[in-house]
Amino acid sequence: MMRQKRKQMLTIANPKCFSLVLFIILFSIVTSFAQNLFLQNKIVTDPLTGAALEGFDAVSYFTEQKPELGRAEYEYIWNGVSWYFSNQANREVFTRAPEIYAPQFGGHGAMGLARGYIIDGNANIYELLGGRLFLFYSNTNRDAFMLSQRTSYIKAKNNWEFFLTDLLPSE
Repeated sequence: MMRQKRKQMLTIANPKCFSLVLFIILFSIVTSFAQNLFLQNKIVTDPLTGAALEGFDAVSYFTEQKPELGRAEYEYIWNGVSWYFSNQANREVFTRAPEIYAPQFGGHGAMGLARGYIIDGNANIYELLGGRLFLFYSNTNRDAFMLSQRTSYIKAKNNWEFFLTDLLPSE
């Protein structure tokens, strides 16, 4: 019995086995960290304020010529994220149907998702398509998306669903 334990200990202490075990442990830690980071960033937020849409009023994208900055006094928490509004009326409109006014894909760049990667969208680079708000990382990404809207949207939607279901631990 004692001999068997020593043999196991020597096997684990073997540099090749130790490297493999260390790699598996580090890979598990990194994967877990990446999943948790993605969970925390399911909705893109401003790193300084924690507000969605870089503090812009989500409703104003639909009602104004250009989006207006929101104010913290008209804050509303939805999906664990702060959303700022420029006035009480816009805040109330959003609270009734946030999924209509919130950006698609949590504010991640739509063309990035269509290409298979997650990147934060820029609140100043957007399009309203089919009554929904889409954000993009750059003007070039927006232009590429607009050239093949339907195909890009389908790819982005499929990739977003993949990231949400296959990469996140089940609850």
